[in-house]
Amino acid sequence: QVQLVESGGGLVQAGGSLRLSCAASGSIFRANVMGWYRQAPGKQRELVATMYSGGRTTYTDSVKGRFTISGDNAKNMVYLQMNSLKPEDTAVYYCRIVIQREYWGQGTQVTVSS
Repeated sequence: QVQLVESGGGLVQAGGSLRLSCAASGSIFRANVMGWYRQAPGKQRELVATMYSGGRTTYTDSVKGRFTISGDNAKNMVYLQMNSLKPEDTAVYYCRIVIQREYWGQGTQVTVSS
């Protein structure tokens, strides 16, 4: 059983940066997939960024060049560096890890003001 806790969200002006962190209660060394999702009010949850076990990363088009996903197996952490934030990035951001089954965090709010 793995528990995930996100942190690092907050209020930022457009053009600013935030780094989201996802702390796992157990080892993520054997994780197949680590990812960040977001859900804006009235919208479906969408995939933002993914990191696969081999290190390959993918991003949704709207965040390419601005967001970077990374992981630290030694610290059991997953990060999302978000630069050049836009008001449309406003959402609750969730961490997801797949280790035999999927685990989700409770989410952290990111609000970008114009």
